Amino acid sequence: MENKFSFIVSGMVCTMCVKNVENAIKKINGVKYVSVNLATQKAFVIADENIKFEDIKKAVKEVGYNATTEAPKEDLIEKQFVDARQNMYISLAITIPLMILMILHMSGIYIPYFLIIELIASSCVIFITGKKMLSNAWIALRHLHTNMDTLLSIGAISAWSTNILAIAGLNVLSFGTVAAMLVSLNLVGRYIESKMKNNAVKEIKLLMSMKVESANVLINNKIIEAPIDTVKIDDIIIIRQGEKIPLDGTIVEGRAYINESMVNGEPLPIDKTIGDSVLSGTIVENGLIKVKVEKVGSDTFINQMIKLIEEAQSSKVPIQAMADRITRYFVPIVLVLAILSGVFWFFNYELYLPFLSKISKIFPWIITDGGAISTAIFSFVATLVIACPCSLGLATPMALVNASSVAAKKGLIIKNGEAIQMAKDIDTVIFDKTGTITEGKLTVIDHNLTNEVLNIIANIEEKSIHPLAKALIKFVNENELFRHIDITDIEELSGKGIKGKYNEDIYFIGKPLNANNYSNFMEKGETVLEVTKNDKIIGYIRITDKIKADASDTILQIKNLGCKTVMLTGDNELTAKYISDQIGIDELWAGISPNKKVDIIRKYQMEGGKVMMVGDGINDAAALKAADIGVAIGTGADLAIESADIIISKGNLNVIPYAISLSKLTFKKIKQNLFWAFIYNVIAIPLSMMALLHPAIAEAAMLISSINVIYNSGKIRKHNKNFIYMPN
Repeated sequence: MENKFSFIVSGMVCTMCVKNVENAIKKINGVKYVSVNLATQKAFVIADENIKFEDIKKAVKEVGYNATTEAPKEDLIEKQFVDARQNMYISLAITIPLMILMILHMSGIYIPYFLIIELIASSCVIFITGKKMLSNAWIALRHLHTNMDTLLSIGAISAWSTNILAIAGLNVLSFGTVAAMLVSLNLVGRYIESKMKNNAVKEIKLLMSMKVESANVLINNKIIEAPIDTVKIDDIIIIRQGEKIPLDGTIVEGRAYINESMVNGEPLPIDKTIGDSVLSGTIVENGLIKVKVEKVGSDTFINQMIKLIEEAQSSKVPIQAMADRITRYFVPIVLVLAILSGVFWFFNYELYLPFLSKISKIFPWIITDGGAISTAIFSFVATLVIACPCSLGLATPMALVNASSVAAKKGLIIKNGEAIQMAKDIDTVIFDKTGTITEGKLTVIDHNLTNEVLNIIANIEEKSIHPLAKALIKFVNENELFRHIDITDIEELSGKGIKGKYNEDIYFIGKPLNANNYSNFMEKGETVLEVTKNDKIIGYIRITDKIKADASDTILQIKNLGCKTVMLTGDNELTAKYISDQIGIDELWAGISPNKKVDIIRKYQMEGGKVMMVGDGINDAAALKAADIGVAIGTGADLAIESADIIISKGNLNVIPYAISLSKLTFKKIKQNLFWAFIYNVIAIPLSMMALLHPAIAEAAMLISSINVIYNSGKIRKHNKNFIYMPN
């Protein structure tokens, strides 16, 4: 048994914070997997059953952050956005006038008490609007690690201190205004980041808005409005026209048209009545129903959807490991480089002054008359600021957040980051037939059995979970032929059928001994069940299953992406060939038992193929696990499919080529993000150490780098259709 934890981590500001939290949790004996997402402030942990959340919370607390599983009273990302906007407005209101005064002062216009004004104004910006930055830096230092705010705080305080030194009479240029500019630009960056993050997680917010806080519970023939967390399984709840269904259950009275577009993608409401299941978050458009509650709390459909998407957004892709290894040592190395830069210019200022004078004709912001101390501080602050690893920390998470969000809109729940990276390499897509290629709504269309035999085999099939068994039982019930009888020695034969004993006779229902006897039916795509009594054939049952409307287009799209298509089925070859020919499947394997499916998948893998298996997630669990990527058709409440990497929540096949092409686009964006984040630092750090970059320009460059990563990731949301082939 394993425990899974999904929780909020507060206090993180950069990729170094993420690594500190992850490393702290990994040190707990029994933790198997940890993934923390900077963009969403969410973490996901898999651990042994003896690990409790309190153990994780304590480990996170020890490195200076807070962890909680409780849903916050207000949206954390929304709050960050509001706070960032407020701090940005205040800091800019102070910094812009201060910059104007500085420019006038430097141009020769006398500004009385300018240094005092500069000190007061910059102090307000740094210690009031930048209070959170300083607090985060102090917490990090107190716990013996560093983060982005460490670099910014040291840079801003260093620049601000020159203001005090200048007031004290030392021959030092005052960078007090520069300190205010650094903090203000950082706050502008935080505002833009928080706004884009806020947009990126709007699908989760939409799902959250579908949750209902209370339910109308029927107690002693009275309707009582009760908080949703007090409703229990087997309670009867009433849902009226226009109301959202609060919990999963089955209709016990009434009839209604229910909007399930969030589940099946269909815009038209579905007519549901007694015996039909309903899902939380869907809407009763017309009618009134009484529902017996079957799932509450985290087990409901809407909560499972939210949980799966949050886990997907908290996951990582393998390529991120490289960035993580670099950023682990990045901040300490930058601190050393900044110190070396400052020391170099302090002791070699006179020697390299001619170089600065020549370059200043190209870059007017370069200091040529500030002296050794001013130039050393100038270089030290610029190096600290330019090297803040914001863009590295956002490169992968922002791409994953956008990808998982647009995927969720299409009914795709990508459960882990590895699937996003792996899907781009898929060259073979294998499909199960029943319930995957076909609708899975099996219907008995003909038989040649007596009513007595039909009832006997229905009682035997009652013990089976196979879709064919359910179709037979439904047919018998609809024709009011079912009556309970005692069946003994029931045995389900994997891939063959089921048998049972009644009145000393052995009945078998399953695959025909000789399929050629029914070739005229099977060639039409029908499935034939042969019925024997004491090994003697006594009749047959003909069952049909419609091919999904989007199956042919899906196969065509997958082929256009350069992938081979394969169908595996336990059905006979004649029936399977009819269906595969109808939709254009490349290769067919018929009469395959569930355990043989795994062998066939491994065959393609041994030939060098990257295999995606698409199945129903229950009968195909082993095959889904064996494939490089397992895709489960999870309709309705069937979302908690552990064996799948990707779940199709709306049951439509045409999102499979969408997933492959989305993977290619997402991975492309991640590589672009990482490239620009790395190249920016490779170019900018040496320039800063050479005192060729003004600290304010360095901060602006860092801001632009982070915005570029966020904007580039956002293109997944805006332009993903351009990368996906759709039929005319």
